[in-house]
Amino acid sequence: MIPTPDLSHLRSEDYKHIYEPAEDTFILLDALEEDAEELRRSKPLVCLEVGSGSGCVSAFAGAILGPSTTLYLTTDINPYACRSTKATGSQNRVPIEPICASLTNPIRTRLRHAVDILLFNPPYVPTETEEADEAQHEANIAGAWAGGQDGMEVTGVLLGQVESLLSEKGRFYLVAVKQNDIKDICDKMLHQHGLKGEVCPFVHLCVPNH
Repeated sequence: MIPTPDLSHLRSEDYKHIYEPAEDTFILLDALEEDAEELRRSKPLVCLEVGSGSGCVSAFAGAILGPSTTLYLTTDINPYACRSTKATGSQNRVPIEPICASLTNPIRTRLRHAVDILLFNPPYVPTETEEADEAQHEANIAGAWAGGQDGMEVTGVLLGQVESLLSEKGRFYLVAVKQNDIKDICDKMLHQHGLKGEVCPFVHLCVPNH
């Protein structure tokens, strides 16, 4: 088994500002570990995590790939999360480069068809639209879970960007729950973007349909 990243540098005070790794985080780690050999064979050049929070997931990806030429990029709207992600990378000897931004907005054009591993544990909890909008605007911990109508308002924006981001060998890992209508997500990604999906427990994976 690949060890869970060392998060001992983070304290309870930190988790008042950033999302503390929980069941959804660890299921995403399990999905990555299940694909570990295939991910290594693909020799990814760019790994991008959207909404990195503590940096646990990107650090785990780094543990899977080991010493490599992979560029680890993350984004998060929460400045505290960006600082925590950088610290987690240092703690685990993974050179993570965090960017304080919403989704992939400032880098989407430059990363067009260049992302080999795309990771997103989104704010998927169904809430009122106003609550989700406020959470995104305030850029605080609520932005890690408040997902708006059907929990899909933030996720839906990124889904529209995935096709243009993934490289030919790219893989997209998305955490989703029943309320998000996982089958509908898979159907839309296939019919609208040509991406086929596989469903793991609590995790949805899309890969290019070549």
